[in-house]
Amino acid sequence: MTKKPLLVLVGPTAVGKTALSVQLARDLDIEIISADSRQIYRGLDIGTAKATPEEQALVPHHLIDVVHPDQVMSAADFQERAYTVIEAIHERGRLPALVGGTGQWVQAVVEGWSIPRVPPDPELRAELEALAEMEGGQALHDRLAAVDLAAAEKIHPHNIRRVIRALEVYEKTGIPISQHQAKRGQRFHTLQIGLTMPRELLYERIDRRIDQMMAMGLLDEVRRLVEAGYGLDLPAMSGLGYRQMGQFIVGEISLDEAVALIKKETRRFVRQQFNWFRLEDERIHWFALDEASLAGCYREICDLVQSRLKDQSAII
Repeated sequence: MTKKPLLVLVGPTAVGKTALSVQLARDLDIEIISADSRQIYRGLDIGTAKATPEEQALVPHHLIDVVHPDQVMSAADFQERAYTVIEAIHERGRLPALVGGTGQWVQAVVEGWSIPRVPPDPELRAELEALAEMEGGQALHDRLAAVDLAAAEKIHPHNIRRVIRALEVYEKTGIPISQHQAKRGQRFHTLQIGLTMPRELLYERIDRRIDQMMAMGLLDEVRRLVEAGYGLDLPAMSGLGYRQMGQFIVGEISLDEAVALIKKETRRFVRQQFNWFRLEDERIHWFALDEASLAGCYREICDLVQSRLKDQSAII
């Protein structure tokens, strides 16, 4: 059976994926599927840099605002929802475009991962969180490396939540999560496009974006969520911007310290993203940008998508 096409647009935060995807969608009859593990939450708008209401009105967007902040969506849940949305877009005769910076979610769809459906174990998680609190995140990461080196090499020691999940899957099944996440093979003829830019320029864009988020009311957004009953200990509230604003709200740090910490942690997050989306990955067609070059690259990107879609078998 002929595989149907899927466009994938990846790259680090603040590189310009949203703007490019909206422009492509308007020109090439595309519908956008967000692959961002924070944009799924209702009410988390400014800090997650969602497409604006105007952009969402111009182009159909999917898997944005699909759960409340006290709900959980696993990679398996996302994969299942994404497959359903992709199929529906194909039925409408349009091209689905998977856009985002959550590498695990993107690759789960693109590579057809077999993802373990292991329900959360609150008692085990609390035990592992206590261990991380007492001995540090590196100790927890070392424990993962001892049972699943492949997973440990992909997960940063600072990403406590993912380290705990990998240990939880191993403890509950006796099988490393890296083995659970075997690739079943691609469902689609996939064209992957990556955006990148010099690191210092990207960091400048990140700083400007965070300043803009603050001007747009990020602090007030977090306060509204807390007043609505969403605790700062929720996974949704642990994301960049939300965690630091929460620390300010409870008096742990000053507002200036919170903003500086968001910028610092976002830079660290970018380095993690490049572990998922590697420049040497030949499956990804990389476009190196600077502030002036996106317009120039756009025609080349657009032509690439059009040429590959004329012959679906050519998409790789």
